[in-house]
Amino acid sequence: MSKVNAAENDSELIRTDIRAYLDRYENKELLRFVAVGSVDDGKSTLIGRLLHDTGMVYEDHLLAAKAASNIDGEEIDFSLLTDGLRAEREQGITIDVAYRYFSTDARKFIIADTPGHIQYTRNMVTGASTANVGVILIDARLGVLQQSRRHATIASLLGIPHLAVCVNKMDLTDYDQAGFDNICNEFATFAEDLNFKDVTFFPISALKGTNVVENSKKTPWYTGKSVLKYLETVPVTSDLNREDFRFPIQSVLRPNLDYRGFMGQIASGVLVEGDEVVSLPSGKRSIVKSIDVAGKSIGFASSPQSVCIRLEDEIDSSRGDMLVKADNLPTANRTIHAHLVWMSEDKLDTQKTYLLKHTTNTVRTQVDEVSWKMDMDTLEHVDATEFGLNDIGHATLTCTSALFTDPYTCNRTTGAFVLIDSLTNDTVAAGMVTDSAAQDLDALLKETRAGSAIRPKTQVSPRERHDRLGQRGATIWLTGTPGSGRWALAYALERRLFDMGRTATVVEPLGESLDGVISACKAGTDAGLFVICASRAYKMADRERIRERIGGERFMEVHVNTDTALAQERRPDQDFSEFEPPTSPALETPLDQLRLTDAVKRIVKYLETTSQFERPTR
Repeated sequence: MSKVNAAENDSELIRTDIRAYLDRYENKELLRFVAVGSVDDGKSTLIGRLLHDTGMVYEDHLLAAKAASNIDGEEIDFSLLTDGLRAEREQGITIDVAYRYFSTDARKFIIADTPGHIQYTRNMVTGASTANVGVILIDARLGVLQQSRRHATIASLLGIPHLAVCVNKMDLTDYDQAGFDNICNEFATFAEDLNFKDVTFFPISALKGTNVVENSKKTPWYTGKSVLKYLETVPVTSDLNREDFRFPIQSVLRPNLDYRGFMGQIASGVLVEGDEVVSLPSGKRSIVKSIDVAGKSIGFASSPQSVCIRLEDEIDSSRGDMLVKADNLPTANRTIHAHLVWMSEDKLDTQKTYLLKHTTNTVRTQVDEVSWKMDMDTLEHVDATEFGLNDIGHATLTCTSALFTDPYTCNRTTGAFVLIDSLTNDTVAAGMVTDSAAQDLDALLKETRAGSAIRPKTQVSPRERHDRLGQRGATIWLTGTPGSGRWALAYALERRLFDMGRTATVVEPLGESLDGVISACKAGTDAGLFVICASRAYKMADRERIRERIGGERFMEVHVNTDTALAQERRPDQDFSEFEPPTSPALETPLDQLRLTDAVKRIVKYLETTSQFERPTR
């Protein structure tokens, strides 16, 4: 049956028997594939050709694409069927991930057309993360480029099992078999070190339709399948993990006193009524009483079905817990070793904690160490201490409580997670667990019940405080003799900074020891405030101790060097012999020579030259 006849039959079935049409397509196997490759290698054109030739383009969309096409000798630019963003059409490239859907008699398909530019790596990762097949395009004239290797490496890292290498624009090389073979041999040698189950090569012309939907007579030397035939027949079910039963609980269904079920999607494995399961982290065991879908018991279920599981016993489990089988356990980990793809314009901040979302569970985590990141030009691992936008590398993370994980290569659901910035709620990274050690149930429960592996510390980093307050904390210590006017200056400075939109406070001793005052100043400085203090610290050794405790770059000493005779006149009851004037203060403000307002302006002007006063740049 031709594709046109199949589309006509579908239309007739929709008009006459919609239920039969839905039943026909409901049980079709679903395949997700992602198109990747270098810029202008023809990814969007290939997808547009697939949609067009399978009759999956709406008439008005097709007419609009024909009207916008501007290719000599061609009626339609097939890339316009997928490149929907205006910026993409203006630049002639794919920026965002474009999703398209189509079906044939054999399967249903979800296509992700992803960007080729290196600066949109995060977009490519998003589109490829759930794919069963990666379709990579290579320009027959240019051969295997570094971008081709980069995209194949990322596809392998993301666990895509099958790779289809489409050598495109063969029409521009007169369908030269030797050129095609050379590209295949070069790419196959490179792919030997990657983790694909299989790599299949196709000589195509996406624009002309050669070997895309049907095999073409223009390549009589090619005896393989067309791209569509490959997509219809490549094994998908066998890629599913049927061995390790993992059921992250999404919610608890309790419509009445006689019904209590755990709802969620089976991440991997199979489940049969009567199986014994263990609820993690409690370790409680029970027997599966029923597996329900739409209110009916189905007796048997497997990934990736969404079901409601009822147990024989009342077990206190909720969202974030996981049902598994006692003889096949995940690993309970508080320390996670994982590949990370950094997806945020804000760099990794190792001084703060992030939210880690794993299956239906969310915990707080911190990145302890960056092992390496990938040089996107050479694909080599290089030493690194942080991640920036589109960086890919390996890191060690520590969580507040244990996660139940499997290696990503074994389970793409329980081996994957995302990091979320708790301040902005942005997803900043995607992670893939690289290793998990085998554990028995006792060891797993011991790890689960252990205390947090994160050393207690603030969950707000200096960078976040800077972003929020627009300043970096500092202690402004006003040094001077009794009667010098340093306390009046302290409060005048506080007022001026407040009026400027800055956050400042004066710390008064109130009978505290010097150590207590230092602790208060440090706490305020750590919180990102301008802390102003004029407490007694007459000895140089005392002020050096303050500087050391707070940090030299965050400590600013202002010598309020008012004339000693005037100060003694003001405070005749005080002993001036203990005072040791600073030898190298940041500023001097003699209040017998400067008005109070002028002294404040001098301090503010100095602050404006320091990094503490700068606004964050994004």
